[in-house]
Amino acid sequence: MLLFDQIPALKTYLRESRMAGKTIGFVPTMGALHEGHLSLIEQAVKENDLVICSIFVNPLQFNNTQDFDKYPRHFEKDINLLAPYPNLYLFLPDDRTMYGEKPTLRMDFGALEQVMEGAHRPGHFNGVGIVVSKLFHIVQPDRAYFGQKDLQQCRIIESLVRDLSFDLEFIMCPTIREEDGLALSSRNLRLTPEQRKHAVLLPQALFLARDLIQQEQKDFSIVRSRITDFFESTPIRLEYFEIVHSETLQPVQTIADTSRIALCIAGYLGEIRLIDNILLPE
Repeated sequence: MLLFDQIPALKTYLRESRMAGKTIGFVPTMGALHEGHLSLIEQAVKENDLVICSIFVNPLQFNNTQDFDKYPRHFEKDINLLAPYPNLYLFLPDDRTMYGEKPTLRMDFGALEQVMEGAHRPGHFNGVGIVVSKLFHIVQPDRAYFGQKDLQQCRIIESLVRDLSFDLEFIMCPTIREEDGLALSSRNLRLTPEQRKHAVLLPQALFLARDLIQQEQKDFSIVRSRITDFFESTPIRLEYFEIVHSETLQPVQTIADTSRIALCIAGYLGEIRLIDNILLPE
């Protein structure tokens, strides 16, 4: 597996590959790879002649410096996980390579970033937008693959691709879960065994909300209240539970408002913040 840590060498290789008629898939990650990441890579490998996987813990998208400092970094393990995949190449830049100087550009995604993650993590999506734009310019992929677990990020990047006319196909892949339903996340690695037992309450709350709606509970204020009650006397500190339009991510109040719904949740176990979502209809 070829590993690139400098932009010029990667761009030269990819330019030659494009001239040879090869299609390029791209899977950007922040490392600490798990089966969710690997599912994106597997789909990309099937659909492209070659695949670039990037690993870069992007400082611009962290509004909590402690979260950035403690984010899992297992680069050697990640490289070993990627090694068996055919036609897969790794881009592993450092901060200086990606940002010679701190960018002064500011990105505003309007209503998409004023809810949920954007409301609770000011500046987060500005950092996401900058790094993804830079990576798209560097790699110039035919297809880019992202996971549904970060649904709001997916909608932000779809907006980015559309508004800046990136010549690529954006592909959102399903969330991969553990057997008990917990969505795979690099942050799961930071959970203690006891916290891991309680983390499953997040998807369980989503499944409860889904069942209530599918049983024709049309008043979403009742669903929201049930989910708030669900977390009473649990170790999870619920940050938000939202019922939103699955494309615009704006809150909806009744099932009559739209047939395309996303149930989105975020909560803390100690200092570790986890998010999850499901789409209706599934």
